[in-house]
Amino acid sequence: MEDKKRRYSDYNSYLKSLYGERVQKIIVDAGLNCPNRDGTISRGGCIYCNGKGSGSGLWSKGVSITEQIELGRNAMTRRYSAKKFLIYFQSYTNTYTSCERMKEMYDEALRADGVVGMAIGTRPDCIDQDKIDLIDSYADKYLVWLEYGLQSSHDRTLELINRGHDFACFVKSVQMAKEKRQISDSHGYANSGDHKSNGINVCAHVILGLPGETREMMIETAQRIGELGIHGVKIHLLYVVKGTFLEKMFKNGSYACMTQNDYVETVCDFIEHLPANIVIQRITGDPHPDELAAPEWALDKHKTFNMIQKTFEKRDSWQGKLYVKKF
Repeated sequence: MEDKKRRYSDYNSYLKSLYGERVQKIIVDAGLNCPNRDGTISRGGCIYCNGKGSGSGLWSKGVSITEQIELGRNAMTRRYSAKKFLIYFQSYTNTYTSCERMKEMYDEALRADGVVGMAIGTRPDCIDQDKIDLIDSYADKYLVWLEYGLQSSHDRTLELINRGHDFACFVKSVQMAKEKRQISDSHGYANSGDHKSNGINVCAHVILGLPGETREMMIETAQRIGELGIHGVKIHLLYVVKGTFLEKMFKNGSYACMTQNDYVETVCDFIEHLPANIVIQRITGDPHPDELAAPEWALDKHKTFNMIQKTFEKRDSWQGKLYVKKF
């Protein structure tokens, strides 16, 4: 394994390998909706989702994309002395609109000073060939990540959490993006020499601790997505947000949160079963203190991170150590 200190392919190191310096994400709210909220699929959304779709809500306050980027850039420059930025369209579903509107959004974001690329958060059922073609058109000049919310590879779980799509839908969306991508190196992502992507980089969002899932089921999700040739993974903790259906389940005893130790052990298991070349963009959740109902330990992100590193060291393990093709 290349990085014994970190023991997995972390996102900051990946970006630094491309640009030779820190690249900081700026989160943008483009004011879009979600088909799982507006009635197209459902009006309830996923059982864990907050009312702002994990976003800032700035668009609804009249703050434009350009203004949001300026605010974010100023903050990241002060805090990290960052000079290069990746725009992250996070709130709700950022391909759930017309290609014309998508192009307006992306063009506005990429015109900003210091921006080297973008990450687009979306659902696998909100993509089609025209949208893939549009997103891919930016990849010759910019680093482009397309982030699909999956959460689990198990259809029973997806139905239980009211996700609104199945695993086959995710597989199809990944294949659509891969067909547009030119594979140029065995590591599976952008060349470090020219700062340009070879096409769309696909990231899967996965949640650990979903209702009814065993550790074996979560590991199976790692194995399944590893077989698809994706380029990145975000691992989230399932925490309970106030006002959600999950909070009702938590209060009536039909759902119990993972303990911090269980989560740490499961994260390490999950990463051990992923291919070594997948970039791990996130290894835990980041709840807002005012919104969190449980577990309280989710607020101590630093401790969780350190526990994960120590567990890898104790196991003398690393990303990909237990990866075996099965599917």
